[in-house]
Amino acid sequence: MILTQHINMYAEKSRILLQAKEFICVRPHPLLGVYVANYNVTFPTKTLMSGNFTIMPCGCAAISIEKGNNKIRVNLDGPITKPYMAGTEASKLDMLVTIEFRPAGLYALTGIAQSEIIDKTIPLEGVSTAFATQITEIIHKSNTIAELVNTLDTVLLANLRTAYRPELMMALESIKESAGNISVKQLSHNTHYSQRQLNRIFNQFVGMGTKSFSRLMRINNTFQLLKKEGRSLDYISDIAGFHDLSHFIHDFSLVCGITPNEYRKNMSDFYNNPTRF
Repeated sequence: MILTQHINMYAEKSRILLQAKEFICVRPHPLLGVYVANYNVTFPTKTLMSGNFTIMPCGCAAISIEKGNNKIRVNLDGPITKPYMAGTEASKLDMLVTIEFRPAGLYALTGIAQSEIIDKTIPLEGVSTAFATQITEIIHKSNTIAELVNTLDTVLLANLRTAYRPELMMALESIKESAGNISVKQLSHNTHYSQRQLNRIFNQFVGMGTKSFSRLMRINNTFQLLKKEGRSLDYISDIAGFHDLSHFIHDFSLVCGITPNEYRKNMSDFYNNPTRF
């Protein structure tokens, strides 16, 4: 059984992305890195996850493994485009393990069109009983975080079903490098796909069209900028590529359900992990 004290016992320091008393965020095996962003092992508390604790939109999917009341539940969380409060339920768990995927990463494991599961949470058993059983057994049998991480690496590598299309990789990288400030027309030119074909590929692999994903990337870039003290909203709006401050506030509020200032005042209530990109 994995316990909180095992966090400080994890020895592969080069794989640690984030670490605190109640959680640790670890890189996957290098061969998984193009699909999986991290493994997050958390021992939830009400201090760590208040009732207002909210997962912010990022366009990425996840597999969440919830352990509580002597039960283990494994869910597949489709690409997130809306904020949702998770703190009330999560704080009741003994342990939460999350496999956070990069954009389009979950498709490589499931082959499911991501547009079909966008903003949905479904039992992994409904997608693959064998895969769900493997994940559950890993939680039951692992006695250290190192054992958990290494076994997840092995199982995920064994379950990879398909690779990214090179054109999709190119488009995703272009959106990332531009922080979401690249037109669909330019992406179409770069990949030698029509805009319609490119949108079809994005809907299948990522779960949304290129324009929608670019906007999410642009908003996620502002999450990091808002964390830095002394930076005005005008400055952030400009550096993030918005036309003006009013467009920034409008788009941020539309995606996140709150204004940039509200986010800035209550940052501890919001979860966004830049390692997903």
